[in-house]
Amino acid sequence: QVQLVESGGGLVQPGGSLRLSCAASGFTFSTYTMSWYRQALGKERELVATITGGSSIRNYADSVKGRFTISRDNAKNSVYLQMNSLQPEDTAVYYCHVRRLYSDYWGQGTQVTVSS
Repeated sequence: QVQLVESGGGLVQPGGSLRLSCAASGFTFSTYTMSWYRQALGKERELVATITGGSSIRNYADSVKGRFTISRDNAKNSVYLQMNSLQPEDTAVYYCHVRRLYSDYWGQGTQVTVSS
C-alpha cells in the first residue's frame, strides 16, 4: 500500500526558510517521479516541483524557481523540498505526490504559513 507522509511545515517569517520532507513506502521509490504540490486557501492545488527517479530532471513552477529546490534520497525513500526566501504567497498546504499505475497518491499535507 502506497503511503506518503509529509513533515517539516510550520510558521516562518518572510524571507525565511523551511525544509519539507516526504517519507514514502509501499512502492519501488527509486523508479518513480515524485512531486510537491501546494494548495492555498480558496485556490486550486498547483504543482510546485518534480524530480525524476534518478534526480536527472527537476522542474519547478515559475513562481518558485530560484527559491525552492527539490531533492531525493532513494536510500531513504524520501523526497525533500528546500524552500528559501519564503513569501506570504507561499502560504499553503504542501502535498507530496506520486503517480503509480495510473493512480495518484497524496500525503496528508503539511501546513506552511509565511507571516510576520
